[in-house]
Amino acid sequence: MKPMRKFLLTAGVVALIAASCTSSDTLDDPPPSTVAAPTGASAAGTTPAPEFPAGLDWLNVERPLDLETLQGKVVLLDFWTYGCINCIHIIPDLKRLEAEFGDDLVVIGVHSAKFANEGETDNIREIIQRYDLRHPVVNDVNFEVWDSWGARAWPTVALIDPAGNAVGVHAGEGVYEVVQPVIANLIAEFSATGGIDSTPLPVRLEQDQSPNTVLSYPGKIHADPSSDRIFIADTGHHQIIAATDDGTVTAVFGSGVEGFDDGIGTEASFSSPQGLVVDGNLLYVADTNNHAIRQIDLGTGSVMTLAGTGDMGWPPTGGPLDEVELNSPWALELADNHLYVANAGTHQVWTIDLAESTAVPSVGSGAEGTSNGPLLEAALAQPSGLVLSPDGVLYFADSESSSIRSAEISSSVGETDLVAGGVANLFEFGDEDGIGTEARFQHPLGIDWHEDRLLVADTYNSKIKSVDPSTKESSTLFGAEQGWRDGNDPLFSEPGGLSADNDILWVADTNNHAIRRIDLTTGIASTVVLSGLDSFLFIQGDESFRGMVITLATVSAGEGSADILLDVVIPDGYKVNDEATSSLLLADDGIVASFPDGERVDLTGTTFPVVIPFDLHEGLGMVTADLSLVWCRQDAEGLCLFEQTRFEIPLNVSASGPSASIRLSLELETPDF
Repeated sequence: MKPMRKFLLTAGVVALIAASCTSSDTLDDPPPSTVAAPTGASAAGTTPAPEFPAGLDWLNVERPLDLETLQGKVVLLDFWTYGCINCIHIIPDLKRLEAEFGDDLVVIGVHSAKFANEGETDNIREIIQRYDLRHPVVNDVNFEVWDSWGARAWPTVALIDPAGNAVGVHAGEGVYEVVQPVIANLIAEFSATGGIDSTPLPVRLEQDQSPNTVLSYPGKIHADPSSDRIFIADTGHHQIIAATDDGTVTAVFGSGVEGFDDGIGTEASFSSPQGLVVDGNLLYVADTNNHAIRQIDLGTGSVMTLAGTGDMGWPPTGGPLDEVELNSPWALELADNHLYVANAGTHQVWTIDLAESTAVPSVGSGAEGTSNGPLLEAALAQPSGLVLSPDGVLYFADSESSSIRSAEISSSVGETDLVAGGVANLFEFGDEDGIGTEARFQHPLGIDWHEDRLLVADTYNSKIKSVDPSTKESSTLFGAEQGWRDGNDPLFSEPGGLSADNDILWVADTNNHAIRRIDLTTGIASTVVLSGLDSFLFIQGDESFRGMVITLATVSAGEGSADILLDVVIPDGYKVNDEATSSLLLADDGIVASFPDGERVDLTGTTFPVVIPFDLHEGLGMVTADLSLVWCRQDAEGLCLFEQTRFEIPLNVSASGPSASIRLSLELETPDF
């Protein structure tokens, strides 16, 4: 069944339609729908919208909002929970509406958490930054706003007119097509009477309060023992990083700007990539938000699209790779020229036949649920991690059912089965070791095989667990409360991916923006320091430079020797990392400056200030100085922050001008974590 695309305009009541489980997660049975308003009727409501309760945590705004503050604006409430794939799917619709209607529309995310971990304000703050949400978000931790609107499913959207009245509610995906005409009519109707307030709403974006990090929410990692390399899905930066197992970066794929372009190396672009798997000299990538599988030739650096059109597919229909539409592919596994895809958005596992260039659903009916049975009749719930055992059984982390399940894909009459976790419904989650249905996980995203057991990234519990598929016994290996700590008692923060390479376990520690390395023989964990990443970040003078740009006033100077004094103030307890590469890259327009000591100044492990000599020549010109600085806590060199700043220095050099000493100053703020 397709997602319902009907929006109820109401007279005196707020009505709800809950879409099918393909487009929403349902908390309980929705009430019956009411009749939509007749064609030509006013779009405005007549019943006052429920006020926001006091005492809730608000994010992305300077202070809590209320209906009085929102008078004169159309308000769209988005009821969501951040692990729900359907909620992720409507983010582009919300951004499209915000861009189209500007300050006449205010989107407010009402985060009503399914999982306990999702109810923590700090975790919501992380997800806001991960998905680049720039509208207000309120933590509806006790479902007060949810209940006041009669919501029953994630996602649900509701509209409030500029007079503060409730207009209607829609549950499920397909949000833009449903609400856009209603919003347009409301704005037109209230504009005619001067009832629209186009004043921008004061915001305080969470991403503006956080420092840059070397990695941004890395989702998955894949270790390739044949080449001693690791491949990292740097999800928040929309890039793939290749590095040696000591952390030396050897290649970067993707420009760092979200997009869907093939090309060589950083000419290509991705959108929130996740799963990775290597086949010889080819790296396959689950390009999640592009709903595509990408293929990277590691020899040439060429990135091409293997499967998917860029459109999100529904209903799930197989076909040729250049025509098939996938839906949020999240994880990959490979065997015998078959690429298995965790197609999280349709709650299925798909198989790509690399020889035949086709893709088809192979596990899951497309309905979201926990029922096991024949492969194409079983109901999965957002599978997000895949691994094949040596005997050919496919195991998957079924994130929304918080369970570990299996599929006998090698058999024509194969079935799915529960290994550990809940099976009765989608709300059997927790943190319990045990056997089979006694065990509890909380939204696991990663899984791999080591010796005779499964290793699981129990993401929302911030733990690494072990599951014995023969006995179905689950036990905690590493982790406790959410946090960061190396050593023999490590802590993690929502790890999303892992990869076992002999006795080394690599972990994508997502909310710590880090890659962790665990020696499985000793149990000692360390944080990987990536070195050499700066040389791949940008090209001198590139218009796509994404760091801060500081332009100085024009400097008048004389010909001859000069110097730059670079002074970066680093907070107490922090330092420039001794291992990761930091640098200052100098360039001019070829007229006024030359650099006898070279255009690249190594700043790795340096202390400031640093003096850099250069020579000036008569004329008018511009010198740019691009700073790439990796800095970290003195007691935790693996927790790295990244500063990327471009200084632009206009110069007027004459034969008789004064000698020049140009000061470049920057003060870094103490991170809020």
